[in-house]
Amino acid sequence: QVQLVESGGGLVQPGGSLRLSCATSGILFSIYDMGWYRQAPGKQRELVATITSSSNTNYADSVKGRFTISRDNAKNTVYLQMNSLKPEDTAVYYCRGYTGHRDYWGQGTQVTVSS
Repeated sequence: QVQLVESGGGLVQPGGSLRLSCATSGILFSIYDMGWYRQAPGKQRELVATITSSSNTNYADSVKGRFTISRDNAKNTVYLQMNSLKPEDTAVYYCRGYTGHRDYWGQGTQVTVSS
């Protein structure tokens, strides 16, 4: 059974930091490209950051320089370090794992940036 389980969300003040984790099981993690996406209320889901199986990264312009995606193949986990958070970063953050044949999503974790 494939599972992607996000954790690390919560309430943080503007300018603060959070680190999201996505622990996976049931997949050969090292061959999967991984991504973080987010969906704010009333908006479409959007890409935040991706990391390939060879650790090449890509970021949305809105988070460049503030967020960092990384992976630990030994722990089958992908991370999203979020710094200098803004109220507009408030959303449900989803983890995605995909290859050419498979595409899996987690259930999401809420991030709220508010004073």
